[in-house]
Amino acid sequence: MLRIGVLALQGDFREHVHALRRLGIETIEARLPQHLSGLDGLILPGGESTTVGKLAVDYELLGPLRDLAATGMPMWGTCAGLILLGRDVGREQPLIGALDVTVERNAFGRQVDSFEVDLVIPALTEPQRPFHAIFIRAPRIIRVGPGVEVLARLGDTDNIAAVRQGRLLGTAFHPELTEDDRFHRYFLQLAER
Repeated sequence: MLRIGVLALQGDFREHVHALRRLGIETIEARLPQHLSGLDGLILPGGESTTVGKLAVDYELLGPLRDLAATGMPMWGTCAGLILLGRDVGREQPLIGALDVTVERNAFGRQVDSFEVDLVIPALTEPQRPFHAIFIRAPRIIRVGPGVEVLARLGDTDNIAAVRQGRLLGTAFHPELTEDDRFHRYFLQLAER
């Protein structure tokens, strides 16, 4: 059975935990380095990326997270977790830096500019059924490296909303805030490989 960790320092980690448990997955709330041991995958949830990065430094998690990513641990960053997982955010802040993307923080404006949209994502099961994506003070991916696959864009724009690089997954939106478990299942497939 898979054992998936959810970084539980700040943000909407509980929603990921509930989504995973609905799927029958053993889930660990990771707050300390010892909580990272024996995991098959790790989710980095949304929240406030600067705060999460500072807490990861304070709790001595940043080095172990970088090590896990370097050794191939499946990781999925949603919103602020995408920022933490990314390589470049255009400013100084603690990052894991494993996902070869440049991320623009708060790309669509302030909290009041948050929005929801249906995305067609061919990589998911039932690709003809749109995925209802919730963007809250969301980032966008403005550059991808050569080994990064774009999974979703906002319509026909250059705004990249989801990517995959090997066993790393990044979404600028919050799948955990919906009842649609296809992204969680997609991540679990990466963790099973």
